[in-house]
Amino acid sequence: MATHKKTRGGGDDGQICTDAQGSIYRIGFARPSKYNGFSPSMLQQLAEAYTELESNEQYRVGVIYGIGDHFCAGLDLSKTKLDTDLFPPDCVDPFNLRPPYRRKPLLAAVQGVCYTLGVELALAADIVVAAQNTRFSQLEVKRGVMAFGGATIRMVERAGWGNAMRYLLTGDEWDAETSLKYGFVQEIVGTGQQLERTMELAEIIACQAPLAVQAMIESARIAQVEGQATAVLNFQTQMSRLRASEDYQEGINSFLERRDGVFTGR
Repeated sequence: MATHKKTRGGGDDGQICTDAQGSIYRIGFARPSKYNGFSPSMLQQLAEAYTELESNEQYRVGVIYGIGDHFCAGLDLSKTKLDTDLFPPDCVDPFNLRPPYRRKPLLAAVQGVCYTLGVELALAADIVVAAQNTRFSQLEVKRGVMAFGGATIRMVERAGWGNAMRYLLTGDEWDAETSLKYGFVQEIVGTGQQLERTMELAEIIACQAPLAVQAMIESARIAQVEGQATAVLNFQTQMSRLRASEDYQEGINSFLERRDGVFTGR
């Protein structure tokens, strides 16, 4: 059951709706008349919601999703100035391209239209569940601009140069099966089941030791951004920090007692 629900913004410019289900913080995009295309106020609200996820220790996992038939049609170009600084510098970056990097796991449930900004927000998440009907496109070249939210980096990393350029340079659509093949999404489910399945995965993650989950993400990010050797050098520091936690002892006890661990994040 949701412990609280909050709506940020509203009116013709849309809004970001947040609610907590236990330790899972859900962030919903709500501008259905524009296929959840983002206005400037929604960008501000989204960054604030990501910052709340990071700063509130009640939350262990975040989930982003689109309210209605579509995930996100991208930026509303009639209202938004195309600038590389879409998000306030004092907030967590939803693209996860600049420090402070997001520590907590984030999952995305996508469906219907998932274009440009929507693709880049999904690529910046840790796990993506796509509905069978999801249609993806990174179509900036059709508008005289380039993708600057991470697609030129993450699509190449996962799909390889040629496969990424096939879509980055044409602006063509691709489907959920193609996204799964290239590693842009991790699961495909029936249309309408994407949020339910994403919440199932989020609940599994939320039951694990939060500090260990965050250390996994941190290590993988260091390897990706700073290189494998740097990540290896950090193993001992990370393990020492985890061994000093209460959750480490709980993990050992739960193993010896043959039960599931009950973790506190301390």
